[in-house]
Amino acid sequence: MAGALARITNASKTQFGLIAPINSYANVLFYSNPPPGTPPPQTRTTFGNLKDEDRVFTNLYGKHEWRLKGALKRGDWYKTKEILLKGADWIINEVKTSGLRGRGGAGFPAGMKWSFMNKPADGRPKYLVVNADEGEPGTCKDREIMRHDPHKLVEGCLIAGRAMGAKAAYIYIRGEFYNEASNMQVAIAEAYQAGLLGKNACGSGYDFDVFMHRGAGAYICGEETALIESIEGKQGKPRLKPPFPADIGVFGCPTTVTNVETVAVSPAICRRGGAWFASFGRTRNSGTKLYNISGHVNTPCTVEEEMSIPLKELIERHAGGVTGGWDNLLAIIPGGSSTPLIPKHVCDDVLMDFDGLVAAQTSLGTAAIIVMNKQTDVVKAIARLIMFYKHESCGQCTPCREGINWMNKMIYRFVDGNAKPEEIDMLWEISKQIEGHTICALGDGAAWPVQGLIRHFRPELEARMEKYHKQKACN
Repeated sequence: MAGALARITNASKTQFGLIAPINSYANVLFYSNPPPGTPPPQTRTTFGNLKDEDRVFTNLYGKHEWRLKGALKRGDWYKTKEILLKGADWIINEVKTSGLRGRGGAGFPAGMKWSFMNKPADGRPKYLVVNADEGEPGTCKDREIMRHDPHKLVEGCLIAGRAMGAKAAYIYIRGEFYNEASNMQVAIAEAYQAGLLGKNACGSGYDFDVFMHRGAGAYICGEETALIESIEGKQGKPRLKPPFPADIGVFGCPTTVTNVETVAVSPAICRRGGAWFASFGRTRNSGTKLYNISGHVNTPCTVEEEMSIPLKELIERHAGGVTGGWDNLLAIIPGGSSTPLIPKHVCDDVLMDFDGLVAAQTSLGTAAIIVMNKQTDVVKAIARLIMFYKHESCGQCTPCREGINWMNKMIYRFVDGNAKPEEIDMLWEISKQIEGHTICALGDGAAWPVQGLIRHFRPELEARMEKYHKQKACN
C-alpha cells in the first residue's frame, strides 16, 4: 500500500490485542500465560546500530551476485522444504510471534492478516498478491530488494503462500521498474528450473506458482483493491469494502495483498525464529526496517536498521547528517510524501516506529524520510506534492476528485501569499472533508501533507500573506 494509508482505531487495536489494558485479572493471566503467537515483551530501552549479522537484506547495494547462485551463498532457500512441511499454522504462529507489521504503510499485523485466509475451503483457489507498485514519492526500498535480492521475495512468496494455502502469487510491479522486473523474471525462472517453484515446490508436495504482472504507472494502483482491479484488466479504481479481498479478491477468489518487504522478511523470520525478529525495536514495533533517506542530507541512502531508532541518529549515522548541520534542519517528512511533516523540535527526539510517529501526529508509512533544511520553501514543497496527488486521483470519489483540486488551487496562491488568513482555516476544512470520506485511504494521504503544513507552519503562511498585501498596497 502506497504511503501511510490506513489507521486502526483504538477500539480495533484493543480488539486485535495491539493495545491491552493491564488493570484486570484477565489481563494479568494474559501476560503471565500468553497465547501462542504472542511476541515476547521488549525489555531494552535503546535501539539502533544494527549489527551486520542481524541484517535480513544482505545484498541491498548490489555488491554481490543477485542470481540464484549468489542467493544460495547468502543463505536463501536454506531448509525451505522443512519450513513448508511444518505447515501453515506453524508459519503463521512464527510471523505472529515476530510482531511483524505491514511494511507498505498501513502497519497491520502481518500474521493476523495472513490468518484471515485460513478458512474452510469452498472450492475457490486462494491467491497471494504482492504489492510492488512502489509509487509513493520519496519511497525507494522495494525496488532495491527486487533489483539486488529478488530470490528473497520469490522464497517469501512461497512461504507466505503456504501459510495462506494459496495456489499462486502475483507480483504486481510498477511499470517503470524495467530492471527490477527483468531481474525478478530471471529469479522466478531460476526457481522453476531448480524445482523450487511449480509442482511439488522444493520437494514438499506443495504446488505453487509465481507470476509477475507489470502495471502502467498509476499511483492509485498502490491501493490493494485498485491493484486487484488492474490485474483483472480493468481501470485501477478502488473497490468498496466489504467484501474484503480475503473474501472476494482477485478473480473473485480469496486474496491477500501485501507489501514486498513484508513478504521478503518472512523466510528469515521462519529460519531464525519469531522471537529473534521481535528482539528488535519496541513492543508492537518489532523487527528491522528498510529506511529511505533523501533530500537535504549529505549521503542519501536506503539502509536497513532496527525499528525504534531515533530519527536524528538514523540521519546522522547513515546519511551523513543534514546539509548545513542539524541546526539547519527545517522539517522532515518521515514516512513518504503522504505523511504529515514534523518540524525540527519534534525531530530531535522522535523514534522511527509506528507508535512514536503517531504520537508526533504523523506516521511511519513506508519509512521514506524526506529531509528539508532551512533553505527549503516549505510551502512550495507541499504545494508540489498536492499537485502530484491531484494528478494521480482516480476521480471516483467526489471529495478526493474535487477537494484535492481545490487544495491545489489554494495552496499555490499561498506560496506567494496571495490569500487571506481566514483561508488557512478554509484549506484545513477542505482537507478534513477529504480525510475519511473516500472509498480508499489515498484521499487521506493527499490531505495529510496540507494538515502538517498548517499545524506546524501557520505563522509562515500568515507572514507571507501579510508581506504580499503590504507590497500590493505600496504599489
